[in-house]
Amino acid sequence: MQQSEVLERLQGVFDEIFLEKVVVTPELTANDVSEWDSLLHVSLILAVEQEFGIRFRVGEVEGTKNVGELADLIAKRTEKK
Repeated sequence: MQQSEVLERLQGVFDEIFLEKVVVTPELTANDVSEWDSLLHVSLILAVEQEFGIRFRVGEVEGTKNVGELADLIAKRTEKK
């Protein structure tokens, strides 16, 4: 799965989780979204796992600096399925 495909699907996940409209780009970080706190982060990761049918390992997501790196991680994890 290409990063662009992952980003498209992530947009739908972000639309479900956040009240304000968030435009998903590879450069997007939690600091860019005022309502992105630790509780919404957990909800977001759970929704991502459900959307893509994957499970992240402990510490795996914490290593990502932005949505682009998260998308790359998702792409790698979905290749292994």
